[in-house]
Amino acid sequence: MHEAQPSQTAVMAAAARAAHLVVDREPFIFRDTAAASLLGGLAEEIIGYHRAHGDHLILSGTRAQVTARSHYTERRLAEMARDGVEQYVVLGAGLDTFAYRPGPAGRVRIFEVDHPATQRWKRGLLAAAGIPHPDGLTFVPVDFETDDLTPALSAAGFDPSRPALVSWLGVSMYLTRDAIDATLATVRRFASGTELVMEYALPAGLRDERGSAYADFALPAAAERGEPWLAFFTPGELSAALEGHGLETAEHVRQADSVDSALWHRSDALRPADLCRLVRAVVSAR
Repeated sequence: MHEAQPSQTAVMAAAARAAHLVVDREPFIFRDTAAASLLGGLAEEIIGYHRAHGDHLILSGTRAQVTARSHYTERRLAEMARDGVEQYVVLGAGLDTFAYRPGPAGRVRIFEVDHPATQRWKRGLLAAAGIPHPDGLTFVPVDFETDDLTPALSAAGFDPSRPALVSWLGVSMYLTRDAIDATLATVRRFASGTELVMEYALPAGLRDERGSAYADFALPAAAERGEPWLAFFTPGELSAALEGHGLETAEHVRQADSVDSALWHRSDALRPADLCRLVRAVVSAR
């Protein structure tokens, strides 16, 4: 993320969520009804690529990735909210739209954490789209590589003594191991019962054929636009890292298993790939 330009990764992820409702057929994996409005003038151009070339591995793969991970995470948030959890921390929020869609957002306090430049850009998009700032949403500007997340969250009103769901999607692969360790150490200090849903990238040897083909296209393109993938984990390596920070692994989830299997019985181009996985971890009792 550079001060002078917005994150292209954030744009592409939001556009893919919006395009899913336009390009793909039902059953929809995830309904992001706010992404197109948030993108404004960017939306039609990028969604147009999905319309014209929607079967391409990168475009269909991106739609599958972003919809499946959001489905899984927001389903878990709904479950935790029913059990009384009232705090939701979105690390590397980018153009996430949870706070701006109807649904369980009104029952939880939301903390969007991201680079200050990304948040300034997002605020501009929200203003241009006429999307009001919802009650219960707080922006928390943080550079994961240099800033301490703990005081930033506390200053924003986050209560570390109460459980939360922490979402960390589409971020860890762009960070150094030191930055990842620092973030995990911060989450460890949250209340017992807090959960982390983290997306992580697999090393080359663990990817399936579709995941490898996607990586052959996507990783060089990401590096070229200044957002290279830096961190890769095997499930065992990540579980060990989580355990070292006092987080107990509840499950590792392949994209194919992150939503109900019926959602992959499709007549369009969406197919799961094993390039990135989700891990759900729980802050253990001290």
